[in-house]
Amino acid sequence: MNSVFRILFLLLLLFSASFGATSSSKVWDKGYTFLKFLETYNIPANVYWSLYDEDKELTAEIYAGVRYYTLIDSDNSLLQALIPLNDEVQIHLYKDSDTYKVDFIPVKYFKSNVSIAIAIQKSPYQDIVELTNDTNLANEFINIYKNAIDFQKSVLKNDKLALIYYYKYRLGRNFGNPEIKAALVETNRNPNFLFAYNDGKYYNEKGNEVTGLFFQSPVKARISSRFSLNRMHPILKVRRPHYGVDYAAPKGTKVKAASNGRVVFAGVKNGFGKVVEIQHNNGLKTLYAHLNSFSVKKGQSVKAGQIIAQSGNSGLSTGAHLHFALYKNNKPINPLSNIKSTTSVLSKEQKNEFLEIAKVYEDKLKVAIMDNFSGYTPSYFAQK
Repeated sequence: MNSVFRILFLLLLLFSASFGATSSSKVWDKGYTFLKFLETYNIPANVYWSLYDEDKELTAEIYAGVRYYTLIDSDNSLLQALIPLNDEVQIHLYKDSDTYKVDFIPVKYFKSNVSIAIAIQKSPYQDIVELTNDTNLANEFINIYKNAIDFQKSVLKNDKLALIYYYKYRLGRNFGNPEIKAALVETNRNPNFLFAYNDGKYYNEKGNEVTGLFFQSPVKARISSRFSLNRMHPILKVRRPHYGVDYAAPKGTKVKAASNGRVVFAGVKNGFGKVVEIQHNNGLKTLYAHLNSFSVKKGQSVKAGQIIAQSGNSGLSTGAHLHFALYKNNKPINPLSNIKSTTSVLSKEQKNEFLEIAKVYEDKLKVAIMDNFSGYTPSYFAQK
């Protein structure tokens, strides 16, 4: 673990020992809210209501299944809690004298690189799951090749597959989702490489983009606020993430589903007001918030472009707009990078940088295959 995290952990243990406090971890239940969490620990609700509107909205980002940590004193009072919103940011709730305060701080973690190589027997998805027991990793692999390969028609038994990815670890536990840095899959013994670049997209070994996500814009309106991991609020002068795109859509504007999927939530959600959430393939989910009304219900299947709601200003909203967010395995990603548009073209400088990165990872993929197949080296590596 890194030095900052080690210090934080040691301080937590020292604090626990000094005051007879007990630390524990729990999993956030489905339907549980930050307000309900405060109620559980007899913390006044005004701790929530006194937050900035943007911070109240952020508490709605806590997702079911995330592991959070609490420190309880001998009188069964909460001393502090760490509740992740995603892989990068967490809510820090702590007792300060007789009051409670809330802050949003970075998640401290360390990374561990992993490489695998297999000969496909059933399907890339099934074989990855059987080897790693990780459906998120399998979904991510299928997703990045979504528009490049038809796995049902192109892959033969014993075609090779190799991945280099990393996990994040927090307090000794696997945390968040795996991130694929490089991938190789053969189709009829021919190689198909993909490498991650720092723009969040994947490119082949020649530096050509292979886009795996295609969504359409949910409304026709001006963008008033973009996705950001560390946005400076122009009025409050505090840095907060903004996990979506705001469209300045007048009240009553028709909101359309960005892609085919199934409605998994239609109702009211804390600061988001009236919300519709749609689950798509491969661990992807879209969220449409601050709605005036919605015309779909939980469990309903929808098609891309189908009208699902009308924009509004419900919840914590200073004016009519649509908050549109995209999640991959519960991690917020930039919707604008995944809405149908022209293919990205790397500049000469970017391409040179990318090709250097790709070369390093290509060598690592070669080693992964050699290690797992007794020194076997496919001819396409030798040719390179």
